[in-house]
Amino acid sequence: MKARLSRIAERFNKRSRDNINGALWLAPSLIGVGIFYIVPYFDIIRYSMIDNPIRRNFVFFDNFTNLFGNRAFQEATSNTLKFSIVAVPLAVILSLMIALMLEARIPLKSYFRTFFLSPLMVPVASVVLIWQVLFHPNGAVNELIMLFGARGIDWMQSEYSQIVVVILFLWKNLGFNMILFMAALSNIPREILESADVDGIGPFRKLFSIKMRYLSPTLLFVTILSLINSFKVFREVYLLTGDYPYGDLYMLQHFMNNIFRSLDYQRLAAAAVIMTIAMVIIIATLFIIENRFGRDVEE
Repeated sequence: MKARLSRIAERFNKRSRDNINGALWLAPSLIGVGIFYIVPYFDIIRYSMIDNPIRRNFVFFDNFTNLFGNRAFQEATSNTLKFSIVAVPLAVILSLMIALMLEARIPLKSYFRTFFLSPLMVPVASVVLIWQVLFHPNGAVNELIMLFGARGIDWMQSEYSQIVVVILFLWKNLGFNMILFMAALSNIPREILESADVDGIGPFRKLFSIKMRYLSPTLLFVTILSLINSFKVFREVYLLTGDYPYGDLYMLQHFMNNIFRSLDYQRLAAAAVIMTIAMVIIIATLFIIENRFGRDVEE
C-alpha cells in the first residue's frame, strides 16, 4: 500500500514539475501577448465608451449608436461584406479546383504550378502597378475591348470597380491557398482511395465522401485566411484609388483610416470593437461547422 501511494505521489510530482516547466516556457509568449494584444484591446474597449480622451466621461454605447447611424460606416460595411461574400468563396473553391487539377496527371503541370505561385513573389506595389497598366482608361484591357468595337471603360470609377479588385485578390491569393490544399490532399491515406477505386466509387462521390472529409480542417483554415485577407484588401485599393475611392470600393479600412486622420478615436475604437466581434462570430461559426463535418475523420 505504501509503495502504491509512493508511486502515485511520484507520478503526481512529475506531472506537477512538467506543468510548471511548460508554464515557464510559455510565460514569455503569454506575457508578450498580454502586453501587446490583450491589454491594448481592453483599452480600445474603454476608449469606445468614453466621450473624448481628455474628459473621459463614460457614455457607454452612445459611440456605437452614432456609428451605426453614420452613412459612411454603413456604406463601408456594406461594400466590405459584398466583397468578402464574393471573393472568399471564389478564393476557396477555385484554389481547391486548381489543387485537384494539379493532383491529376496532366501535361505541363509544373508550368501551371509556377504560374499560380508567381504572384506570391510579387510585391503589392508591383501588383498595383500591373493593374494600373491593365485597367487604366487608356490601358491594355480597354485597348483590347476597343478592337471588338466596344467603348473603353474607366474601370476604377465604374460599377465594375469591385470586380477588378476581386480579380486582383484572387490572382494574389490563389497560389498560397492552392499549396495548402495540395499538402492536405497528399496526406489523405492512399489505401482509402485505392479501396474506393476497387469498390468502383466514381470520382465525384470519392471527392465529396472521402477527400472533402479529410480536407475539412484545411478548408476551415483556408477560409479563415481568405476572410482575413479580404479585410486587408484595403492596401491594394488604397494604392489604386487613394483615400476616397469610387463608392463600391469604399471599405471599412478606408472609413477607419479616415476617422483616424481626423483624430476621432472614439468612433475608431467602436468600429474596431464591432469588426472584432463580427470576425469572432464568423470564425466561431466556421469552427462549429468544421467540427461537426470532420468529427468522424478525426475520431
